[in-house]
Amino acid sequence: MDNTTNNGDIEKKSLNFIENIIEEDIRNNKNDGRVHTRFPPEPNGYLHIGHAKSICLNFGLAKKYNGLCNLRFDDTNPAKEEVEYVDSIKEDVHWLGFDWEDREHFASDYFERLYEFAVTLIKKGNAFVCDHTNEEIANYRGTPTVAGKESLFINRTVEENLDLFERMRKGEFKDGEKVLRARIDMSSPNMHMRDPVIYRIRHVDHHRTGNKWCIYPMYDFTHCLSDSIEGITHSVCTLEFEVHRPLYDWFIEKLGLHHPQQIEFARLNINYTVMSKRRLLELVEQKYVLGWDDPRMPTICGLRRRGYTPESIRNFAEKVGVAKRENIIDLSLLEFCIREDLNKKTQRFMGVFNPLKLVITNCPDDFEDNLEAVNNPEDLSMGTRNVTFTKEIFIENDDFMENPPKKYFRLSPGNEVRLRYAYIVRCTDVIKDDKGRVVEVHCTYDPETRGGNTPDGRKVQGTIHWVSGKYAIEAEARLYDRLFVKENPDDKEEGQDYKANLNPHSLITQKCIVENNLKNITHGTKFQFERIGYFCVDKDSNKEKLVFNRTVTLKDSWSKIEKK
Repeated sequence: MDNTTNNGDIEKKSLNFIENIIEEDIRNNKNDGRVHTRFPPEPNGYLHIGHAKSICLNFGLAKKYNGLCNLRFDDTNPAKEEVEYVDSIKEDVHWLGFDWEDREHFASDYFERLYEFAVTLIKKGNAFVCDHTNEEIANYRGTPTVAGKESLFINRTVEENLDLFERMRKGEFKDGEKVLRARIDMSSPNMHMRDPVIYRIRHVDHHRTGNKWCIYPMYDFTHCLSDSIEGITHSVCTLEFEVHRPLYDWFIEKLGLHHPQQIEFARLNINYTVMSKRRLLELVEQKYVLGWDDPRMPTICGLRRRGYTPESIRNFAEKVGVAKRENIIDLSLLEFCIREDLNKKTQRFMGVFNPLKLVITNCPDDFEDNLEAVNNPEDLSMGTRNVTFTKEIFIENDDFMENPPKKYFRLSPGNEVRLRYAYIVRCTDVIKDDKGRVVEVHCTYDPETRGGNTPDGRKVQGTIHWVSGKYAIEAEARLYDRLFVKENPDDKEEGQDYKANLNPHSLITQKCIVENNLKNITHGTKFQFERIGYFCVDKDSNKEKLVFNRTVTLKDSWSKIEKK
């Protein structure tokens, strides 16, 4: 959306609350009028649609205000982080249309400086080495209504703490044997301020620093100081970090550093979806899905493989907007955005998923007619293609009914229907198998109606698609649907695990026959099967086997289901 008027002023009525904060800062020349944001993912999994909203927001704010946006990896937990995740995150951000230029950073870039900051806190009496176990620390913390108890080791001298912290770094202690904690207030009403752990021992090799370090800083300590080091002005994060903000401010103030402003917004929640990294990892590892890029997953790579476009996701993020209060977005909005985008830019083809043979009895056996088909009625500049009409064609089984109800406008005995781009045909006979099922329909065609013409002015209300029996190509269609059948899969009111709400029909693999114009189609190409839906060529597709993923149906069929 262009929020500027002719004189360059920003329209106040269209600003979200974060933009209002930034504009006020610019007017007051805070940070010398700079706007510098960052997107700080932890490389412990693949990004999902919720991250996409954050990416669009952070990079979008930087672009709108002629600022900068960094990509910074919060790589402080080597036990769960991998180079594979780093590479996938960079690919996803680029695919969405954003570029961090030379501002690619890692928290591990700052390990030495973070260590020095911790030493400074010790020297100021603001941090101490604690020997309590994780369980003891939790027990000492108290509850939101009961003050915690101070550590038995809180009164160690500065010299003793410095010596122990250095020995922690040298690897003299086992995992969990000691931690470094901030010394704040064990009676604080904010549980995060009750002497939180800021360093722990982990004898695990790091994907970038190897075995150089065996102590690693905690997120709350790392994040604010990394923001400060990079000169971030507006640290935009999701709402769950609001209670962490006093700790964010405390570290920076105690160390006397550049102070970014943390601003929280509501995270993206979508119905029929889970977006916890832990949940998504569980689905992958326990093989409920076929990997991070399974098209049923809400991951960016899964959406990309399914056929979603960067434009549709950016448009979705804009429509969702930026709010201060948590809410749940209907998945149909995301589906609307991809339909809207693909409708404008994709070529049309014809494919039959449940074929029924139709024989044109008044055609010669060798009859062929090359007909002109429009590639995209929404964009005539995309031109046309040839489709070959032959004596034997296939139509959808559902497009024929032997005993139709009233107002049935498709093919039935004695009834006429228009074949898309071809001719008007009339059903004259049906052939059945020994069980009474219709296996073949006989029709006559009217040569005067080529290309849909009706020179005699007669009205034919039904139009159906078809493919040539002679030139059809076999393909595999993967019909993807929502991964969960319950609007809130995590709802435990019924005492069920979220996986009990998995949709058993979220993937249906079906053979189909398609027009031969698809024979050389390449991986990633998006298109519409007329009257069926939008599809994308899957990476499993090759010269021997065409594989298509259904991106989305032409209409929102779930809205009808939900109203029943």
